[in-house]
Amino acid sequence: MTQNHFSLFGLPTAFDLDPAALSATYLKLAAACHPDKFAGASAFEQRQSLMMASTVNEAYRTLQQPLDRASYLLSLQGIDADDPLHTQFEPEFLMQQMSWRESLEEAQQAQDVPALLALADDVQADLSKLLTTLSTTFQQEDYATAATLVRQGRFMDKITQQVHQALDAVA
Repeated sequence: MTQNHFSLFGLPTAFDLDPAALSATYLKLAAACHPDKFAGASAFEQRQSLMMASTVNEAYRTLQQPLDRASYLLSLQGIDADDPLHTQFEPEFLMQQMSWRESLEEAQQAQDVPALLALADDVQADLSKLLTTLSTTFQQEDYATAATLVRQGRFMDKITQQVHQALDAVA
């Protein structure tokens, strides 16, 4: 029997989920299938335990991160939001990308920590808005828009990582 990540954790298949329920269930599942519990078991049972622990860890990681959870939900609908063929963005978002990249480059060159922190805050604020919109698109079953939002969110995550790398380099 193949379970999806949501059913494995006993959660509804939805973008919005209860983080506390996710964490509590993860702890129970991780304890139940931890390989140390099967140290004296047969080789087959040890392998099964290891595979189950790996599945539980991967499912938890996926469900814990909103963009990964959204991408996974879309995959359940047969949509690969992370397919490299789907990289077109609306002109407004492209302009925003360019603005963020220019701000990052200028702040890096000037080693301007306050500007880097402000950029990180701006991107995070936009990402928070995007996640709210993503929740609505899933409630409306607008999967095409959800896929576009996932791709935009991935870019925002990437620029955030680059900002943090720049901050680390300055520090």
